[in-house]
Amino acid sequence: MADKKPAAPATTTDGGIRVQSDEHSLTVGSDGPIVLHDHYLIEQMANFNRERIPERQPHAKGSGAFGHFETTNDVSKYTKAQLFQPGVKTDVAMRFSTVAGERGSPDTWRDPRGFSVKFYTEEGNFDMVGNNTPIFFVRDPIKFQNFIRSQKRRADNGLRDHDMMWDFWTLSPESAHQVTYLMGDRGVPKNWREMNGYSSHTYMLVNAEGEKFWVKFHFHTDVGDESGNAHLTQDEAVKKAGEDSDYHRRDLFDAIHKGDGPSWTLKWQIMPYEDAKTYRINPFDLTKTWPHADYPLIEVGKLVLDENPVDFHTQIEQLAFQPNNIVPGIGLSPDKMLLARGFAYADAHRARLGVNFAQIPVNAPRCPVHSYTKDGALRTQNAVDPVYAPNSYGGPSAQPEPGPEAGLWHTDGDMVRSAYTLREEDDDWSQAGTLVREVMDDEQRDRFVANVAGHLADGVSEKVLVRAFEYWNNVDKKIGERIEKMVRDKIGGKSKAPGMASAKSISG
Repeated sequence: MADKKPAAPATTTDGGIRVQSDEHSLTVGSDGPIVLHDHYLIEQMANFNRERIPERQPHAKGSGAFGHFETTNDVSKYTKAQLFQPGVKTDVAMRFSTVAGERGSPDTWRDPRGFSVKFYTEEGNFDMVGNNTPIFFVRDPIKFQNFIRSQKRRADNGLRDHDMMWDFWTLSPESAHQVTYLMGDRGVPKNWREMNGYSSHTYMLVNAEGEKFWVKFHFHTDVGDESGNAHLTQDEAVKKAGEDSDYHRRDLFDAIHKGDGPSWTLKWQIMPYEDAKTYRINPFDLTKTWPHADYPLIEVGKLVLDENPVDFHTQIEQLAFQPNNIVPGIGLSPDKMLLARGFAYADAHRARLGVNFAQIPVNAPRCPVHSYTKDGALRTQNAVDPVYAPNSYGGPSAQPEPGPEAGLWHTDGDMVRSAYTLREEDDDWSQAGTLVREVMDDEQRDRFVANVAGHLADGVSEKVLVRAFEYWNNVDKKIGERIEKMVRDKIGGKSKAPGMASAKSISG
């Protein structure tokens, strides 16, 4: 005889009380009206009406998984952070995402991909919020909100509009480096497993002696080519968006379910602290990369994902990353975007999830918490008197680290609204030009030109087209000429009506 299946557990209310039926409401007789005191029915309806939390502003569509990071090399001369000491293994949560699409949008829209890692260390959570590109569109956070609006939907018809995307990009020349990545192969990764991730931002490291260094994080995929350029063509991406809009989410979940979870090798670029003062480009400008010839990659450790979520809502949708989660031995930098994100991310979570979002299990640190925060919606951890500081009753007290170990840096000057001070080789075009001339091969350049031209030919007004052609001529004259010719051929020398969005828009 076959073994009997174990008995299913009894259904309960959220209060743990057994439910009499999953199929029938409580009524006055079989054919009578439903009664108000069917508490289980009321609970089911009320919970259903409230089970959707507001979606994230950017990065609404995505998924994630869990695993661990292990430091395999000795990098203790750069940082005293506990998680980066040799042999230390740290649990992690990861989330991948598109930037501009809504929660139900296709995974294969052309868009940068978020690559965020939460390290549950013994010293508190360290959250790295990155992308699949080593740079970003803007370098000043005051432009970020308007950038995101330009990538989302128009006010009048609720459609995405290539005209407003290119309007913003061409009026923001610092975007050229990132737009070059976006219109190249990395704009539509084949899947998340074969995709590289980067901190993009520059962080500080502090070692046990108080010495400070600047660092950029590079996570190189161990699946396929470590270049991280495994991609879908534009036609493949459009086709896949219709066939399986959750393609990337499904791919990651299925791979881990089969025991074939992905991994990445973490590498660092290290810049000595004093070098930043005189380096030929601003090392804190988020639109720039550091040449590997000057600061080569060093291997740090291995990141592995091997556990799927069991509740997408509580473990992924409520997963909240915040760049202000910094542990001893790691610090922020003068990168203006990173400093603003140190506030903006936590504030976004307070608005979306509630003021006590850090108490949600997936966000809670794995070390003791002694905080003076009190009350507020959805609080789950008891406050303990005294609930104020300073106090005379033995409550926790701040323990400031001495001097340079605090991860700070010297600065002075008048308060101004100004761009970064230009360095010897600071400009908006040269690194984008190097990317198309020296990094892309002929086939990649052909795809790049076709992607840009197809995007520009789809609803971009003439005045913005003229600026776009100039934009690409500044990146590389030959590339600019090829793009302009292809666009003019596609539209017959004419542009579509200004501001009219196309239903075929595929950029997030």
